[in-house]
Amino acid sequence: MLNKTELPACPVETTLTLIGDKWKVLIIRDLLNGTKRFGELKKSVNGISQKVLTANLRDMEKNGLLTRKVFPEVPPKVEYTLSELGVSLSPILDAMAQWGKEFKQKI
Repeated sequence: MLNKTELPACPVETTLTLIGDKWKVLIIRDLLNGTKRFGELKKSVNGISQKVLTANLRDMEKNGLLTRKVFPEVPPKVEYTLSELGVSLSPILDAMAQWGKEFKQKI
């Protein structure tokens, strides 16, 4: 997880450091509905490659936004769940969804 000395002074920039790309926001959106397996995320996050999804999930896990649970099965089963910190981003995504809806109505 990032420590305080690695984070920008500006709180907005801090948030963008953690979720500032399209893929992370879409992953959070999908995990807000509950735990998902890798394949489910790959299908629901339209257009993301396996490599990019893996990199984003690892980064989000490292930063404490989600947890990864590996089941000792063949083939391996891995599930991703938002942490309490990840769930706390829900109001931000709700505001983005509302803004996007209003924008679409205006154009």
